Amino acid sequence: MRLTPLALLVVPLLVATSACSPKDEDPTAKSTTKTASCAKADLPLTTDGKLTIATDTPAFVPWFVDNDPSNGKGFESAVAYAVAGKLGFDKSEVAWIKEPFNNSYAPGAKKFDFDINQISITPERAKAVDFSTGYYSASQAVVALKKKNLKPGSLAELKGLKLGAQTGTTSLTAIRDVIKPSQTPLVFPNSNVPKQALLNGQVDAFVVDLPTAFYLTGAEIKGSTIVGQFQPETGQKEEFGLLLEKGSDLTPCVDKALASLKDDGTLAGLEKQWLSTTVDVPVLK
Repeated sequence: MRLTPLALLVVPLLVATSACSPKDEDPTAKSTTKTASCAKADLPLTTDGKLTIATDTPAFVPWFVDNDPSNGKGFESAVAYAVAGKLGFDKSEVAWIKEPFNNSYAPGAKKFDFDINQISITPERAKAVDFSTGYYSASQAVVALKKKNLKPGSLAELKGLKLGAQTGTTSLTAIRDVIKPSQTPLVFPNSNVPKQALLNGQVDAFVVDLPTAFYLTGAEIKGSTIVGQFQPETGQKEEFGLLLEKGSDLTPCVDKALASLKDDGTLAGLEKQWLSTTVDVPVLK
């Protein structure tokens, strides 16, 4: 940059203050500059007087029940209403809308206050949207038919299999980056397709989060089983977060609500009620 005489006069000041200039930050890091009130009347809402919550359709067990997010049944429906309650809203003041999974973390304005849809917090997504703190930590699980008799003792033993996962998910990323199979994985357009792909022999196994795997093997796919579970090689837990518009002043208030739900045991109770954690599934490394 070319300096003018006036600019030269302020160089010492710039030098003196340069040590305080902000550095590039992790996009998932929380801002400390948002000080807006979290009182109900002061919340920046999409629709006055209503808390608008989004999720995809169909909405599956154990996250939702009867494909009806508004009934309060299922882990994510219950969590959403618990957060709403901490923000000061009763059930009648919550409005649900449909938002496709892959659209939720696209850049731009949102038609909802927050989205809850097993959306994993990732640095790449956090460049375009805000995330709350995590409300659930999930392992990835490998689902196959029992007749395949797959008993892998390690992730390396999965490399030769034809695997699949839903597009845009961390399950698909886990296949590509952690398992690194020799065959290109099959990518499903939504979470409704893996069942038929497995039964038709299009894949040897597919990868989903562990609670969904419990449901699919227990209620949806006859003759299926969970052959193993794993976390990314970094050892960091995959966390689901509430998704908000980038820079939303509602984000710190949602974080405050989740912190309260963790502290008073509500989140742990809902997890115990709706998500199976008792099944002994081998850990693959």
